[in-house]
Amino acid sequence: MNAVVKGLAAIALALLAIPAFAQSTKPNDAQIAAIVVAANQVDIDAGKLAVKHAYDPEVKAFAERMITDHTAVNKQATALVKKLNVTPEENELSKSLKADGAKTLDKLRELKDGQFDRAYIDNEVKYHQAVLEVIDKTLLPNAQNAELKELITKVRPAIEAHLKHAEQLQASLK
Repeated sequence: MNAVVKGLAAIALALLAIPAFAQSTKPNDAQIAAIVVAANQVDIDAGKLAVKHAYDPEVKAFAERMITDHTAVNKQATALVKKLNVTPEENELSKSLKADGAKTLDKLRELKDGQFDRAYIDNEVKYHQAVLEVIDKTLLPNAQNAELKELITKVRPAIEAHLKHAEQLQASLK
């Protein structure tokens, strides 16, 4: 296993630790808004990289879907926080998501063709698993505003569908 793949494995382990970290905190609505925006932006950025570097057409199509869906969620979240007059508040989880996302992009940029595709999809599986756990154990239980909770609830099935799609791609790439 080369250094890049080892680095991605370490980042994947860090992503899996995010749900445990998130459970230990009780974010307020402004912090939840920042987490939602950060989580979506991380996947948008990874998708943009994959559109440029993926070898497999199905992986590129998946990446395009991630960009489209997560951009739409961020637009909805941004509109909601403006409507509610809430300013997203950076917090340890939103900062961790961004930092881990940047590290993942750096590692992915070093990979080519099928190696890139497998690493990107492996990351997408782990990332969506972690995001679902954060939604279920941190965001939904702590969201106080009904509209914010409704948005998160509405988005959850799409995140679950992304996970299933990524798992299917992961099986086909092995």
